[in-house]
Amino acid sequence: MPDNPSPPSALTIAGSDSGGAAGLQADLRTFLTCGVHGLVAVTAVTVQNTLGVHDRADLPPHIVAGQIEAVASDMGVGAAKTGMLASAEIIHAVAGACDRAGIGRDAAIPFVVDPVAASMTGHPLFDEAGLTALREELLPRATLVTPNLDEVRLLTGMTVTDREGMHAAAVVLHQLGPKYVLVKSGHLRSDPECVDLLFDGSTFVELPGPRYLTPHTHGAGDTMASALTAGLAKGLPPVEAARYGKWFVSQAVEHSYPMGAKVGPVSAFWRLAPEER
Repeated sequence: MPDNPSPPSALTIAGSDSGGAAGLQADLRTFLTCGVHGLVAVTAVTVQNTLGVHDRADLPPHIVAGQIEAVASDMGVGAAKTGMLASAEIIHAVAGACDRAGIGRDAAIPFVVDPVAASMTGHPLFDEAGLTALREELLPRATLVTPNLDEVRLLTGMTVTDREGMHAAAVVLHQLGPKYVLVKSGHLRSDPECVDLLFDGSTFVELPGPRYLTPHTHGAGDTMASALTAGLAKGLPPVEAARYGKWFVSQAVEHSYPMGAKVGPVSAFWRLAPEER
């Protein structure tokens, strides 16, 4: 039999969520349902459920870097994204490995930095050294950075309370070096819509969507960033990839479901064909 053609591939550089709602689990689930083969560089293993993160173990930085270089050199990477990077040392290792693999900056492989700098409750996940490394080493390498409003505050010191503030924050973030900034508005709960904002240094593009009245949004940020990354891996230009990510996560939030005692996950099940009975 002839070989089947290889699908596009995308790499997630992220931590593991034992609850399966966020992290690399959400990324791989999204890649699959977007028709993209998922590659993984694990940064940390977390002990978590819907009640919170109870413990974690970070992988050695050279192991994180080695995973990136191993898959890039053999299997090829169509686009890459980051999730939780855990420490400044891991960020240093990721930056070097991406440079060697031709990922990000002005290289051919697009690089999405999802700056997972705050937990679901808004608490910082980095010390100041980690935030500095994120700002100085990864943002200048990013094709596109995708902060939520808590992460905007940690990266810039700006507290955003309205759409005008999102515009101002996007300008400040763009000055840190990424080619595109996508400020997400999910935490702007006073706004009846969920209008994310994309900025390339000169033009603002609004990405509107409904605001669903559900508490079950765990993994929404990871899902949007990984859908966007999948779009880039399939050859979409950044603006269209951002629209694709917004469309995908809106569907995932609409179909989210309860699981466990608190915040349940957004869903990728809507992408699956119903089973015949």
